[in-house]
Amino acid sequence: MSKIDLKYYNNLKSWPFKEAEQIIRRHGGLENFKVPSKGHILLETGYGPSGLPHIGTFGEVIRTTMVRNSLMSLIDCPTKLIAFSDDMDGLRKVPDNVPNKNMLKKYIGKPLTSIPDPFEKYESFGHHNNAKLRSFLDEFKFDYNFVSSTEQYTNGFFDNTIIEILQNYEKILEIILPTLRKERKSTYSPFLPISKKTGNVLQIKIDEYRPKDNSIIYTEPLNNKKVEALVTGGNCKLQWKVDWAMRWMALGVDYEMCGKDLTESVDLASKICKAVGKKSPVNLIYEMFLDEKGEKISKSVGNGISVDQWLRYGSPESLSLFMYQKPKSAKKLFFDVIPKTVDEYISHCNSYDRLEDHKKFDSPVWHIHSGKQINFKSDITFNSLTNLVSICNTSDKNIIWGFINQYDASINPQNNTQFDNLIDYSINYYNDFVLPNKKYLNIDDSNKAVFKNIRDVLKNKINENTSAEEIQTLLYEVGKKNEFQNLKEFFKLVYQVLLGQEQGPRLGSFIKLYGVDETIKIIDQKLKSIDNVN
Repeated sequence: MSKIDLKYYNNLKSWPFKEAEQIIRRHGGLENFKVPSKGHILLETGYGPSGLPHIGTFGEVIRTTMVRNSLMSLIDCPTKLIAFSDDMDGLRKVPDNVPNKNMLKKYIGKPLTSIPDPFEKYESFGHHNNAKLRSFLDEFKFDYNFVSSTEQYTNGFFDNTIIEILQNYEKILEIILPTLRKERKSTYSPFLPISKKTGNVLQIKIDEYRPKDNSIIYTEPLNNKKVEALVTGGNCKLQWKVDWAMRWMALGVDYEMCGKDLTESVDLASKICKAVGKKSPVNLIYEMFLDEKGEKISKSVGNGISVDQWLRYGSPESLSLFMYQKPKSAKKLFFDVIPKTVDEYISHCNSYDRLEDHKKFDSPVWHIHSGKQINFKSDITFNSLTNLVSICNTSDKNIIWGFINQYDASINPQNNTQFDNLIDYSINYYNDFVLPNKKYLNIDDSNKAVFKNIRDVLKNKINENTSAEEIQTLLYEVGKKNEFQNLKEFFKLVYQVLLGQEQGPRLGSFIKLYGVDETIKIIDQKLKSIDNVN
């Protein structure tokens, strides 16, 4: 990662740099920065492996990576990103998307790494989902270190911090208990012993805390006998909010972001760190994704989009752009946003080289590509491509490339693989979303003159040197000539007749891409059909 000239530091406005600035201030500020005693800055993302990785997982890792890259461009200090799996958590319910559900039912309450893999591929269900997480992150070439909760509990890495939690249990209870319902208060404990009898993570009342012995006393539910258990060595797991604080302290986490639904957890975990005399990390609370109805996306409801679904219609870079944009604002995440985001990505790429050097750092392109040079540019939008596929009514890429090369003979699938991929995305989007909803409007006596005027303009006033903008202006004049009070209605009519849809691309650009002669042919065919009827 190349360094940014520090004269630009105070003018950096993009949110990843603002987050990096908070981390830098935590360690003395830019001028007096001190490398932490652990020798690096640590950024963390968390993952609950009771289910498979999803689009929220991608979002959290790519956003944290953007903060990390911003940090590395400003300071001379090693950084690390860890993907932490809370795989010692007890299984609460059987997921819907796994085989052997009946088998899993008898393991409710047991740590995820102590449960057989329902897919019968790994040593446990937790190991299976961890492998999926790592494969998922590797696919996108994220630079990270994987950390397993089970391993850190059982190998003793967390022991010293867990002992500090036990020594401060009264302070921690004072922080947590006021936030709980009355019935929960009576049984709550920061410690969840692992039953020697059943192997379950026990959500039970602790009868006695013994800080001097590093142990607790509880009543085993299976036989009602008192049991003394060490809190170290993986004999106990901590309750979620306490566990999060312990993890921050033990690992020395400097930065972690999370969704708005965990706002209270962040607040309480930060207070626990303070009670133990440690610093909590810098946190970014990001907003949740919404579906097209404005309702919160839920994995169990199934009203969201998966990463694979996005990548059927858009590039990984376009997904990164979506995640980059306004993380503190709720955003609708449904299929209609993909074409718009793809075109926004193309627009940012097209304008990037024209930006002044210091403004490039605040461009999404800089953050998406980790400050590296980009080569992709296109004045053909995804929207135009989709409509080209639509009017050609084909899934044959060779036909689409034929039209592209009439427009620009300098590009081909070999020298512009990103554009070739863009054609694939547009064909997929057309087949899945446009084609099923096509509803053509026929030319009739009420609008016949409009299309004759368009045809005449294309024949008589346009040549190969006419720009897309000039074609657009001439079309505006046709709309005005035919007394459309609202030109949106004029363009809607053209889209319905030519494309079978109510919305479409900027017509001047589309005609330039599709070809003036080809557009005239389409209009002539449409006019001929009404002449045949009459």
